[in-house]
Amino acid sequence: MSAPTPVLEVRGVSKSFGAVRALDNASLQVFPGQIVALIGDNGAGKSTLINCMTGVFPPDSGEILFDGQPVHLHSPQDARNLGIETVYQDLAVAPHLDSAANIYLGREAMKPGILGKLGFLDNKFMMEETAGELKRLRVRIPDPRRRVFTLSGGQRQSVAVARSVKWASKVVIMDEPTAALGVAQSQMVLDLMREVRNSGIPVIYVSHNMPHVFEVADRIMVLRLGTVVTELDPKTDTIDQAVGWMTGSTTMSSSAGNEAA
Repeated sequence: MSAPTPVLEVRGVSKSFGAVRALDNASLQVFPGQIVALIGDNGAGKSTLINCMTGVFPPDSGEILFDGQPVHLHSPQDARNLGIETVYQDLAVAPHLDSAANIYLGREAMKPGILGKLGFLDNKFMMEETAGELKRLRVRIPDPRRRVFTLSGGQRQSVAVARSVKWASKVVIMDEPTAALGVAQSQMVLDLMREVRNSGIPVIYVSHNMPHVFEVADRIMVLRLGTVVTELDPKTDTIDQAVGWMTGSTTMSSSAGNEAA
């Protein structure tokens, strides 16, 4: 039986900014129905790798593949056209709009016929679709007609996630989605992440929060000095091992030595 094709694959990607080498031959594979955590210390290259995968800027070398085919992403819109959506840590929602307006922001549904051609929005359709999407993802929001600024931090982040899932057909990237949230609100986002994974859409989860990573991830990729140095299994590996790889106290040579011992 042949191995499945990754939805997303990064092969030997490098990126420099002047004399600073942010990525150095980094590689990553993402398969359907998985949460792949990307961890590393500050300056490890996580944001640069995400930016290469989402078309913010092109890599200097290496290649990015979707469904096994090389692609060249020249803008974030190119990534969105391929079905890649990103949720950022800064709660990127329009607070004075309701949930439906946020989810359809920039992709508004128009009324059928002549009214649509005249620019009239189909608000009823967008609200019904939003309510259905929130229900499917088990997002607990009192009323999707409420303006987002009246919601809790976890609920606002859930709206941002639901927007990404609504339009993502290939990959959802979550960049520190719980960084600004409390315990209960963070758990809401982690539960939502599982719902996305269970729907078949893979999630790339970037985080410094090791307990969260080990709670939800299926695979953990450790990035250090711009290179993916190892892959960890959250079922058998530990947070201490992850920290060792992140800081450089654990290396390939020391790991091999420990196994031989």
